[in-house]
Amino acid sequence: MPVATPNILLVMFDQLAPQFLPFYGHPLVQAPAMAALAEDGVVFDNAYCNSPLCAPSRFSMLSGQYCSRIGAYDNAAEFSSDIPTIAHYLRKLGYRTCLAGKMHFVGPDQLHGFEERITTDMYPADYGWTPDWEHPERRFFWHHNMQSVVEAGVYERTLALDFDDEVTFQSQRKIFDMARDNDPRPFFLTVSFMQPHDPYMTPRAYWQRYAHDDIDMPRVPALGDDEHSRRLFKACAMDEYRIGDEHVRNARHAYYGMIAYLDDQLASLRETMDAAGFGDDTLWIMTADHGDMLGEHGLWYKMHFFEHSLRVPLVINGPRIGPRRVKENVSLVDLLPTLLDYAGDGAPPELAAPVDGRSLLPALSGIGDGGANTVVAEYLAEGTAAPMLMLKRDSYKYTCCPGDEVQLFDLAADPHESENLAGKVEHALVEAEFRTQAGGHWNSEELTRTVIASQKRRRFTHDALQLGEIRPWDFQPYRDASRQYNRNLAGEMYDTDRRARIPYRDPPDPDGGDGS
Repeated sequence: MPVATPNILLVMFDQLAPQFLPFYGHPLVQAPAMAALAEDGVVFDNAYCNSPLCAPSRFSMLSGQYCSRIGAYDNAAEFSSDIPTIAHYLRKLGYRTCLAGKMHFVGPDQLHGFEERITTDMYPADYGWTPDWEHPERRFFWHHNMQSVVEAGVYERTLALDFDDEVTFQSQRKIFDMARDNDPRPFFLTVSFMQPHDPYMTPRAYWQRYAHDDIDMPRVPALGDDEHSRRLFKACAMDEYRIGDEHVRNARHAYYGMIAYLDDQLASLRETMDAAGFGDDTLWIMTADHGDMLGEHGLWYKMHFFEHSLRVPLVINGPRIGPRRVKENVSLVDLLPTLLDYAGDGAPPELAAPVDGRSLLPALSGIGDGGANTVVAEYLAEGTAAPMLMLKRDSYKYTCCPGDEVQLFDLAADPHESENLAGKVEHALVEAEFRTQAGGHWNSEELTRTVIASQKRRRFTHDALQLGEIRPWDFQPYRDASRQYNRNLAGEMYDTDRRARIPYRDPPDPDGGDGS
């Protein structure tokens, strides 16, 4: 099944819900490059993140471990340097590793196994976004609010566009550099975009790809009556502005425009890979860190266990793979064991830490469904003051949090999560099984104390580090301009120019040869 030493290219989007992609059934959104990757690859129809928030989801994915195990509680939790990541493991297997774009690493280590990082990050690397579970009613300046919805629309330039344009350019340049250097190792390149994350803003060219009146509205527009929905409504100040249908339609229209923009970036990457000669021996993974509610259940952004927040697109395409669709439940912690299996040519990987995921290699090869069919998601950040847990097995989804009413949905019969089955006699056995599994997953009271202690330390440390001389942890890309272009280093000027060409050709023979 796996080819020897395949290259691996992981493309990540931020806050991209699969419900808004054509190959997951959306009739309007335009994403032909994504659809083409899916058409002859393996599409996972029930893929989930393991925490519906940026940094925890990414740390969990890279480590193959649940957030509670590695302390990835929120967007200001440090990702410890001693936690092995996909990049560490692949380096041990002989890969060169490179990161472009957003990964939201928090702490002084901004590489986590990547040899090279060719852009900075979009978000700060410090502890400034630490929640306060002891005062859950407190709103911080960095909390989400509804300005992203009220101001949604056409903007020719935004910070996210500047960032993503740079991510594409630097990634393409790196691909060409790897094609013309002398490093024989296969590569693991992660290209991580900021969009379609809010604020919901898109250039006019992408806005005009859709007729405004065609933009679909939320299927379930009313605010949910569960405790966490009401908490998020307050935490994000969703009553600060009067939100009308036109605000909602504008936000969704801009979101669809950003998807079209990202699709163009993906198309450019695929063209670059083909031009560099990597098109036939590279494994592509396309996914996102979490989804976006986009007005469903009266909510926006993420931070909830509803499907629009928790599900992610997942497409894997490469040598000897697909096409097929996998219906079983999988999650992002499964990527680490999957890539180790694929890159290791079937040899059992040497693991330096527990791994909560399972290899999807059987699903990729068409000889199995990927394993246990149960996924776990955790939420330990703002908008709650106690650990929240989601378990999904087959079509049943169970969520619980101390002090909240348990929720149980059968997504096969109720895909919009409208009817809570918890407490109903006919589902008592299923609920009891989930309750037992949830009770064995963690000690909620002990974890609450651990999270609060971590929050206290981080807020204190951050406040101290803002005094006097400030030394940010944010990553600063380094480029050696002394060797990037033509320089007067003995004998190197013409050689530097020639070796930048693809395809490379030796100098012409003075005796009349063509140099080929």
